Amino acid sequence: MGQYIWQKPGWPKFRWDSSELLKPLGNARHIQGRLFMKTEYLGLGEQAEVLVEEAIMTAAIEGEKLNPDSVRSSVARRLGLPEAGLSPVERHVDGLVQMLLDATGNYMKPLDDSRLYGWHAALFPTGYSGIKKIAVGKYRSGNEPMQVVSGPEGRGAVHYEAPPSGQVRQEMKRFLKWWKTPLEMDGLLRAAIAHFWFVSIHPFEDGNGRIARAVGDMALAQDEKKGWRLYSMSSQIMKEQDDYYNVLEKTSKGDGDITDWLLWFLTCLERAVRNSLDRVDLVMLKARFWQKHAQESLSQRQKKVINRLLDAGPGGFEGGLNNKKYKGMTKVSPETAKRDLADLLKKAILVKRAGGGRSTSYELVWPE
Repeated sequence: MGQYIWQKPGWPKFRWDSSELLKPLGNARHIQGRLFMKTEYLGLGEQAEVLVEEAIMTAAIEGEKLNPDSVRSSVARRLGLPEAGLSPVERHVDGLVQMLLDATGNYMKPLDDSRLYGWHAALFPTGYSGIKKIAVGKYRSGNEPMQVVSGPEGRGAVHYEAPPSGQVRQEMKRFLKWWKTPLEMDGLLRAAIAHFWFVSIHPFEDGNGRIARAVGDMALAQDEKKGWRLYSMSSQIMKEQDDYYNVLEKTSKGDGDITDWLLWFLTCLERAVRNSLDRVDLVMLKARFWQKHAQESLSQRQKKVINRLLDAGPGGFEGGLNNKKYKGMTKVSPETAKRDLADLLKKAILVKRAGGGRSTSYELVWPE
């Protein structure tokens, strides 16, 4: 009997302990429902930020650092936002954004070999992964084993070895048949299985992790029946990267019981949605703040500083706001900063924090 899951009898008939999944599945559904009730507050700008975060983090999981300005420019251009064109867009960044948008925005379109080839080609527009030339827009071939390795080249630890290239087409045929066959299965479990199954096959020479996460996101979009991103799974996975790789390795060396992977995926999803819910709550809080002060006469520099405090959230602006920080943010003289702060204090937009003298600092008066 082989070492890996695809070498075990019964592959790819996965099994799991449903009793262990009931509570985490219920928790994920509950927090998901709370977020859906507030989606009206997620405007195009907030959706764009989720997409930017997803693109940067799904690449970071694979050790690739993207230029945030290039990602934002690509997202803005594809969503028709006014920021489009402010920064040059790198081709591979634009390809990644295009793939992520397609996965969720066109979630009802068929997933087949051709679509996956297009995603892969978008990730590697030059035909190279780093300095290595790879087969782009097609499944891997050749006799070299496909291994997930960490450490120095030639002396690294092998964490996983995927099915040989000769089996890939048959493996993908089974996966895509399962994908399009209606199953009596919860949509969140289906997303978790799709993610794990795809990454277990590792059908391409490179980019398998990014595409696996896009496939999982597409399954989530099908379950949610929403064509835009409300939260970033990749951002949460990046925060829990060690656990992510550990549970994948453990499950990929198991006998087909994927309970641990499903448990981890569901709890990771819950935390990702909870982070997005916090973001929406802050957007709502900011809206209430400006509604309360809509009639106040404020300068552009005062609005700029207030927005910085709002973005930081309650208690999030470390040390509070003082004359020096105000001067640094607005590039005004100490006297002007003093007058602006006194005006905001008079209008009950700011309140003094504990302490006095040279240590005088202020914080926003947040709406109830």
